[in-house]
Amino acid sequence: MATTYLTRTGTTPTTSNKYTFSCWIKRGSIGTTETLFRSYSDGSNSAQLIFDSDDTFAFQDIVGGTTVTNLKPSNLFRDTGAWMNIIVQVDYTQAAAADRAKIFINGGEVSYSATTRQSQNGASNLNTAANNAIGSNRSNSSHYFTGSMSQVNFIDGTAYPATAFGSVNATSGIWKANSSPTVTYGNNGFFLDMANSSDMGNDVSGKANDFTVGGGILTQMQDTPDNNYPTVNINAGKATEYLNSTGLRYGNTQMNQSGNNAVFISTFANTTGKYYWEMLIDAVGYTTQGVMAYDDLVQNGGGSYLYTPATGYGYVYTGNKGNSNSQASYGASYTSGDYISVAFDQTNGSIWFAKNGVWQNNATTSEIGAGTTTYAAYSSMPTNGNVYAAAFGLDNNAVTSINYGNGTFGTTTLGTTYSPTVGDTGAKFKYNIIPTGFTAISTKGYNA
Repeated sequence: MATTYLTRTGTTPTTSNKYTFSCWIKRGSIGTTETLFRSYSDGSNSAQLIFDSDDTFAFQDIVGGTTVTNLKPSNLFRDTGAWMNIIVQVDYTQAAAADRAKIFINGGEVSYSATTRQSQNGASNLNTAANNAIGSNRSNSSHYFTGSMSQVNFIDGTAYPATAFGSVNATSGIWKANSSPTVTYGNNGFFLDMANSSDMGNDVSGKANDFTVGGGILTQMQDTPDNNYPTVNINAGKATEYLNSTGLRYGNTQMNQSGNNAVFISTFANTTGKYYWEMLIDAVGYTTQGVMAYDDLVQNGGGSYLYTPATGYGYVYTGNKGNSNSQASYGASYTSGDYISVAFDQTNGSIWFAKNGVWQNNATTSEIGAGTTTYAAYSSMPTNGNVYAAAFGLDNNAVTSINYGNGTFGTTTLGTTYSPTVGDTGAKFKYNIIPTGFTAISTKGYNA
């Protein structure tokens, strides 16, 4: 959500101190204070669900200047590569203090490091006719949520169990979203499924409690709890140096490199499979697009060029290809505004690159799909035991935006799109050059 948020003014609630909040989120940053949801009347009366700068999460309820509830899970939340369901259940009418407020993560109640709870029948400020915001603090000007968000439910008047919003997949054991919860929303409730790209604050609960977008652009993506896509891995290479600045943006799908040469790598890595993805060169600088083995990235710390290691393979902006700290002639040069596509056959150790929808070195889409490697950039990449990931080498103020199949580059949503014919057939790409047998890097791409 970057520097934008959703906002509305609440209505008179059905039951002000009994409610449930549920949403699915994928964090973008760590080590910063970020707000999921808050209600604000004034400096003495507010409530919020918030990630703190130490990567803890908390539900805080302030009434008359007193923090009547401060409930914090013992967990730290530092995973930016996976979706997570957070549920806050409140019923201040309960006799037992432990039943008055609970937090569930992926279906299970957490253990707590702080357990201040409101007294029985006490008031709450989260469910009031006050200013509400999703993704920003009480002044709508800071503590933005920088990741992705989906399936946002607020129920006024009922404390529902976690099973109303998700269930455990019998095969995988993974907590899965319930996209159509059977609940009664009450006067102040809402359900934002964010399915309408032109109205992301549309309430589909039937209560017409719509939110409006404030500050900037809220971008719809294919990346959802049901189909997870990679982003830049903030815990690998040089990404940590750019994490909480303008260096990583738009849910970690754009890299803005402002220092010396740096390698960024994706959150998903593979040992086999055939994959296709695209990049927009926002600012060319000194840019290389390709793949790298995780082991090599860890060893060099991401401070060298992408093609420096033996298992780093890239297409350099000059038109050369690079590997093992050596370059050779390959294709056309590229610059700011150009699009680079990658077809990576990790099963057989081959990689191809395209510029603006044209495969380089005389390769064709049909040949790549047929397994012909004559015109590949590299066709004998070591595959045994190597875990490769999409990688991006940037220097000299280079900026790159990635489309793994989300159908977006930064905040720009594609118009006409093309999809793979296998695997993740819902992925959205700019160019109609996806070879037969290649899919997007995503959970559906892996498991279809």
